[in-house]
Amino acid sequence: MNTDKIFHFNIGVHLCSSVALFFCLAPTPVPAADLAGRIDKVLADSPAAFWGIEIRDLKTGEVVYSQNQNKLFVPASNTKLFTVALALDRLGPNYTFDTRVTADRGPDRSGCIEGDVRLVGGGDPDLSARTIPYAPGPVTGNPLAAIEDLADQVAAHGIRCVTGGIVGDDTRYVWEPYGESWSIGDPQFEYGAPVSALTVNDNAFVLRVRPGTRAGDPAELELDPPLEYYTIDNRVRTVPRGSPREIHFERLPGSFHVDLWGTLPVASAPDDLELGIEDPALYAALAFRKALEERGVTVDGEARAEHRYPTWNDPAAAAWVELAHRTSPPLLDDLKITAKVSQNLHAEMALRAVGLARRGEGSAKAGLAELKDFLTSAGISPDGYSFGDGSGLARSNLVTPATVVELLRYMYNSPLRDAWLDLLPSAGEDGTLNSRFKDGPAKGRIHAKTGSLSHVNALSGYAQRQSGDWLVFSIIVNNAGAPASQVRSIMDRICNLIVE
Repeated sequence: MNTDKIFHFNIGVHLCSSVALFFCLAPTPVPAADLAGRIDKVLADSPAAFWGIEIRDLKTGEVVYSQNQNKLFVPASNTKLFTVALALDRLGPNYTFDTRVTADRGPDRSGCIEGDVRLVGGGDPDLSARTIPYAPGPVTGNPLAAIEDLADQVAAHGIRCVTGGIVGDDTRYVWEPYGESWSIGDPQFEYGAPVSALTVNDNAFVLRVRPGTRAGDPAELELDPPLEYYTIDNRVRTVPRGSPREIHFERLPGSFHVDLWGTLPVASAPDDLELGIEDPALYAALAFRKALEERGVTVDGEARAEHRYPTWNDPAAAAWVELAHRTSPPLLDDLKITAKVSQNLHAEMALRAVGLARRGEGSAKAGLAELKDFLTSAGISPDGYSFGDGSGLARSNLVTPATVVELLRYMYNSPLRDAWLDLLPSAGEDGTLNSRFKDGPAKGRIHAKTGSLSHVNALSGYAQRQSGDWLVFSIIVNNAGAPASQVRSIMDRICNLIVE
């Protein structure tokens, strides 16, 4: 059972008995003029930044407050509102993805497969340990459980050997692992993990760095999952208690070599680095090869990856035999993960899934073209946005607060309303709003998507006032020189004001 709080808009119905002379009273909302003045005062006392705000009454469409609402802003992860809405509308909440293991022919009498075995990615973003349906809290469990399930199915066919190698096949989508105008450092880490149709454990792993036993010892390294992939030059040294703790990491784009240096005091806590995987299809093939061998299936050849490039023409379809198969949970479950925790990789995969389903090409370009058509059909002018990716990591993305509000109003009035509203983080309760609004009137009354990049913060969604009325809003801040925590605090103050 999904433990998320399902949030529904409703207008309070007050039944009053004229005979009993009872009066039904609701809190009186702050008049719009007073609210605008209070928001202006909060902003006047805030650090220098470029603020864009639009707040509307959801029922009447009346503007309650606005500032720079038609100016273009970098939206960060507010971009995901558009990607998630697109996927929900174009693919539907019950859309699924299939991952297959295939070979050119079945096993011979001795249980051997002649030639390669292919692990064929179908765009499933949830071959991982994530809890589905979404539940708040850390991700636990075996990150390679899905790969091991596929290996179990192969072994159950009586297969005992493979004369070829293991091919990680992610040709369902065009091989474009990085988004337009991403920072060069993004793909080094989990939040910027490369995009692939064959994705395992969010295309990331943990490199745990522990101090040695004595000062002068090299640090100890541990991989989770325990699969060797990068060559790591470990120059982290253990230092006496009380000494500085500094861990530095670097991997050049396209490289499989990691440089690690710094110091860790004796008996101090380990440092966990969440790192992106350079070639996800190769990593998946390595993991699958290892899982097969652990089940007694010998593999003579090496693991390798096969990608699709934009100019590559599909070869003639060859006959093949399916050895294992896994179908994903419904798309709605993954879109909830994408929106609740702001999962960049999943948003990029959703964009490509739409491109493939609607335009025959699993690429960002095709997905973005479909997004433009979707927004046009929603009555949203292209003058109010420009998107280069589906996650919001692209620094070239631009959108106006008014455009965000238009999208939110459109989705609220669509047949997908209930599914859509259930995707958004709830203030003080889950997702990226779990630790915000813990105290104060906005707790449980704000349902919105966050966004954050260097000097950028955003929060857009819906607010339920204490009167029972609903507001739709978008707050985007660019060029902020103050710490992000300070900017978020000001945004939260505004949200607390608008729910009063």
